[in-house]
Amino acid sequence: MARLLIIEDETDIRELISFNLEMSGYEVEKARDGEEGLAMARSSDFDLVILDLMLPGMDGLKVCSQLKRDPETKSVPVIMLTARSEDDDVVEGLELGADDYITKPFSPRILIARVKAALRRTEAGRAGSEEQNRIALHGLVIDSARHEVLLDGEAIVLSATEFAILRFLAGNPGWVFSRNQIIDSVKGEDYPVTARSVDVQVLGIRKKLGERGSIIETVRGIGYRMKGE
Repeated sequence: MARLLIIEDETDIRELISFNLEMSGYEVEKARDGEEGLAMARSSDFDLVILDLMLPGMDGLKVCSQLKRDPETKSVPVIMLTARSEDDDVVEGLELGADDYITKPFSPRILIARVKAALRRTEAGRAGSEEQNRIALHGLVIDSARHEVLLDGEAIVLSATEFAILRFLAGNPGWVFSRNQIIDSVKGEDYPVTARSVDVQVLGIRKKLGERGSIIETVRGIGYRMKGE
């Protein structure tokens, strides 16, 4: 049974949402303001948060921002509720990481449908992430969860940057990427990569792969690609 958290200051709306969600088979917890909701989200596991943007004190946008910054809650889908129809509010919420929004007044049936859709997307994303954790080609097995690379069953020791670059190229075999695209693929992991150092990192990967190093091809004037199988 999915556990949902409602953060809504208006009692009538909070109870209406709670009633409909419980009737649909969900376990529901409720918070009356942003501070209480944020504390509850951090202290317990929830599968989805329904968040009103117009809250007293800490507003919904700030709550959303905090939830998406916290490693413990960033993957929890957030559906925003707003009485305002201005695009700026909706866009800001989505840019902060919210998954969907509903404008008040709303139909409970639409709310339930949106909740089910968000939960399905999250489940599909988890399944996809598990599949993407492991890449196998050319005798290589790259396991992101274990941060491990095997070549014909033997472990290959790579630096963090080398691993990230190899994983990116292997995850897109046959596609050519510029040095800047390769940098963009790993920059979010705080790796000190520059355009020139990409060449050095690729050279290091090739050496460690030995005869199999040729699977990473240089495309003159563009960048690099992993051979397709």
